[in-house]
Amino acid sequence: MEKIKLKIDGHEITAQEGQSVMQAALAAGIYIPHICSHEDLVPAGACRLCVVEIDGMDDAVTSCSTDAVDGMVVTTKSEKLRKMRQLAAELLLAPHPSECTSCPKYLKCELQSLIQYLEVTDQRIRKRPNLVSANTDNPLVIHDMYRCILCGRCVRACGELRGIEAITFGEVEGRTRVIPRSGNGSLADSGCKFCGACIEVCPTGSIIDQIGVVKPDLKKADYLVPCSYACPAHIDIPRYIRLVKEGKPAEAAAVIREKVPFPSVLGHICTHVCENDCRRGEINEAISIKNIKRYAAANDDGQWKQNGFKKDPSGKKVAVIGSGPAGLTSAYYLTKLGHKVTVFESLPHAGGMMRVGIPKYRLPWDQLDAEIEVIQEAGVEIKTNSKVESAPALLEQGFDAVLAAVGAHQGANLPIPGSELNGIHINTDFLRKVSMGEAVTVGEKVVVLGGGNVAFDCAGAARRLGAKDVTIVCLEARHEMKASPEEIDEALEEGTTVHASVSFQGITGEGDHVTGVKCSKVCSFHFDEKGRAQIVCEVGSEHVIPADTIIFAVGQRPDLTDAFGLPLARGNRIEADRQTTKTPVDGVFASGDAVYGTLSVIEAIASGRRAATAIDQYLGGDGKIEEQLAPPTEMNPWFGREEDFAARERTTPEMLPVDERGLECLVDQGLTTGQACGESERCLQCDQRLTIKKEKFWNEYEIR
Repeated sequence: MEKIKLKIDGHEITAQEGQSVMQAALAAGIYIPHICSHEDLVPAGACRLCVVEIDGMDDAVTSCSTDAVDGMVVTTKSEKLRKMRQLAAELLLAPHPSECTSCPKYLKCELQSLIQYLEVTDQRIRKRPNLVSANTDNPLVIHDMYRCILCGRCVRACGELRGIEAITFGEVEGRTRVIPRSGNGSLADSGCKFCGACIEVCPTGSIIDQIGVVKPDLKKADYLVPCSYACPAHIDIPRYIRLVKEGKPAEAAAVIREKVPFPSVLGHICTHVCENDCRRGEINEAISIKNIKRYAAANDDGQWKQNGFKKDPSGKKVAVIGSGPAGLTSAYYLTKLGHKVTVFESLPHAGGMMRVGIPKYRLPWDQLDAEIEVIQEAGVEIKTNSKVESAPALLEQGFDAVLAAVGAHQGANLPIPGSELNGIHINTDFLRKVSMGEAVTVGEKVVVLGGGNVAFDCAGAARRLGAKDVTIVCLEARHEMKASPEEIDEALEEGTTVHASVSFQGITGEGDHVTGVKCSKVCSFHFDEKGRAQIVCEVGSEHVIPADTIIFAVGQRPDLTDAFGLPLARGNRIEADRQTTKTPVDGVFASGDAVYGTLSVIEAIASGRRAATAIDQYLGGDGKIEEQLAPPTEMNPWFGREEDFAARERTTPEMLPVDERGLECLVDQGLTTGQACGESERCLQCDQRLTIKKEKFWNEYEIR
């Protein structure tokens, strides 16, 4: 594109051929007042605020719609232009409220800044306010016509920029207003895709986010893209969903791998806290993010490997104790940072709780093995059947740093009467034996005590081992249960009975074997400041649930003693800073469930990433593990119109029939290509809003 030269107020500037006069001026740091124009929109020239005088032309022209020409001489300041702009501004103020301090955009409002620059008030004009209540009925959007100046930016952004055309100008009670195209006030019925472009370009606060969307304590990118912010590893979720929609699942897998080395594992068993914050959930149902991740991982072609970083050998050696998600994640990145990493695992197989705490019908071993193999290919050495008795002792053996990521493999046996009877299993031991193929005996009537995912895994495994009657009993109310909704639904589908808000007070027995669980109905339940359960039961609600097998699934902790050489906190957890992962012992770090207690795989991975950064910095590196594995792509601002977009229902994968579900039969069959692409099309693409340029105020220009 050719360069041209022109003069604006005596300043000679260089511009691009094809730019408007206003674009050339603003790019050169010369301010020209405007309100209807926006850098991302086609010029309209409607507000008449950007008028300028050009040598050789008799009348003033709107600079936003006038092309810059080589040799042009432009004047932006004159008495004539001042009066024209003041009149135009006063007309804009006629329907606008005089009081600005009650507006959410106070001190961030383009109109307020403009009238300050033009030294305009609304005292000379007859006020014609839009006396209409704000429309707060639409999900994610509040439309307040009381503040609208009819600049048209929102309508143009919806139509010209996004191609949706959900809003338009219309006559309401004799006044021109911006209205949903449906005419009934509903954006959903008008084909709105809730992309927020109208909010982003609105200069006055007439269209704003629903109450609660904007969180002043967070960065804009965090509260506008809450799925990525909620993800403990901060995976770029909208980006990989968009790539799946575009038919590029391998590139989507690369995006996921930029943050985690276990995309397939997470696609199968992630607790998907991201979906809890998905903004689509305010419309109908959240995007099936976990299932889209699984689809992308299943179509990974490995091309991302050529884009990853691998630093030269540092000469440093790191020992990692435990091969769970935290330990292997940290080992993977530390190896890429150039360190020699050895992982010590006490079990016969690597994977930690991913291997022995999650049944194969939820996470097949071949998926876990494939992702561990990638970590080994990177150079990580894994020594199984190698129990470490003391973490600091490894420093004496020549390692420069040690990471304790031992997980939480010790289950809890509640100290209630009868807990010593035969017929009782502990969650971790039970699931480990099931996963490792060891002989496990259960009776016909099994009661699982606990309400988390582990409890439901125990219930599912017990049913597959032959139990005919499986019951889950938990203290929490049904809506407060920690288990994921899909695990609860799956258990109910299989015939498992769930008793929520029930306290278990003892185990009944006959001889040395259990016969049932003494229970009472819970009125209230909470933990005090010391973490002790405070339970109030309903008087007279005592009852016994018959059982010949009972499984305690009420928590788990690291299997550690003081002999491990690290200070231990409550629950056998290692004392360590959760951000730096440093322990009180120099050179020893800790991450994952060993520090936090039982959380989730994705949280353990995030903890492992932090540990890798901290250990590398301790060893003299910069700790940088960010990488771009997927090829860069430009986002297309054009969304296109789709009728009934808001009504599109969440896609659910096919589930294996109940009578075909065995210990190693994957229940969730995952999304097909058509389903994954269709589900990804439901995404609001919240991150696209961040690409809309922010208009600068007059005081941000050098010449004004």
